[in-house]
Amino acid sequence: MRIDFQGSPRPTLGVEWEFALVDRETRDLVNRASELFDVARPQLAPNRLHKEMLRNTVEIVTGVCATVGEAMDDLRRSLDVVLPAADTLDIDLFGAGAHPFAAWSAQQLTEGHRYEELINRTQWWGRQMLIWGVHMHVGLPEKRRLMPVMSSLLNYYPHLQALSASSPVWAGVDTGYASNRALMFQQLPTAGLPFQFQTWEEFESFASDQLTTGVIDNIDEIRWDIRPAPKHGTLETRVCDGVSTLSEMAALVALVHCLVIDLDTRLAAGEELPTMPPWHVQENKWRAARYGLDAIIILDAASNERLVTDDLHDLLERLTPTARRLGCEAEMHSVDAILERGASYQRQRAVAAAHDGDLVAVVDSVVAELHDSL
Repeated sequence: MRIDFQGSPRPTLGVEWEFALVDRETRDLVNRASELFDVARPQLAPNRLHKEMLRNTVEIVTGVCATVGEAMDDLRRSLDVVLPAADTLDIDLFGAGAHPFAAWSAQQLTEGHRYEELINRTQWWGRQMLIWGVHMHVGLPEKRRLMPVMSSLLNYYPHLQALSASSPVWAGVDTGYASNRALMFQQLPTAGLPFQFQTWEEFESFASDQLTTGVIDNIDEIRWDIRPAPKHGTLETRVCDGVSTLSEMAALVALVHCLVIDLDTRLAAGEELPTMPPWHVQENKWRAARYGLDAIIILDAASNERLVTDDLHDLLERLTPTARRLGCEAEMHSVDAILERGASYQRQRAVAAAHDGDLVAVVDSVVAELHDSL
């Protein structure tokens, strides 16, 4: 099977930001995406607002951008339309990896054969998918370099997961995890960590097997945490939990942009990129999901370990020349602000503790963070 990759000659960016919709009074999820879509979409640039599998979700999408700053401006313009539209419907946008108390049984499926087939196949696990995340696309020029870059990017999976973790509470219970979303999403049959292929032809062979055996009907149904997006000419990173502020979004997008371009540049120069065994990558995902910014992660194939925050400080320093070249040095170094303020999962727990466990207050705080960041 041949899969064409429409390579990007420039290191372009695209961002997809998922939001849950919550009632302004009860703070529970509401199945009103179609209403918001109808009010907001006529005022937006084309393809900036998408519906998702559940009617409680919308996704704000950028166009093809050259820099992190351009992508953030694009998102801000869309939010300047979508938030007032939501106001007219008495609903708010909620940017986190999971809602703290919503019931999956009350959620409605968006119309469409594709979503119905997914639920029909996955049953209970599919119905549990009350999760929201951020997808980031980085343009790469050559398909032959994509798989080595993807495999090496997995070394930084826990850094991205820990920084963005925002789903500690599920169905009214603190799970003890910083990101319950990370472990929930991987229950779908084609989701989770990618296989580590070294060549594009290996990926094509895998996709052919998946199609032949009926695991997927098209390659878009490969829902890995990091995956190639051939029609866009990008590597798509889907690690991050939902995000509640534009400044944190800028930090995470800048870090992903710099990581991918740094790896691709080094590979193009003839360097063999470092990778880790799948068992180390899998353990790092679990540690970051469980402990967030307190995770001690595995650094390399030699099994060296380090606190993720310590490694982040050195990583930002090493990537500074790349960030400067890409025009996102300030945004990338705003990762430090997340470390100082605490990640979303830490802030949510602090709000719950300050309000005697009131999860409505947690939703209030996440909603307020978005408004305050604009």
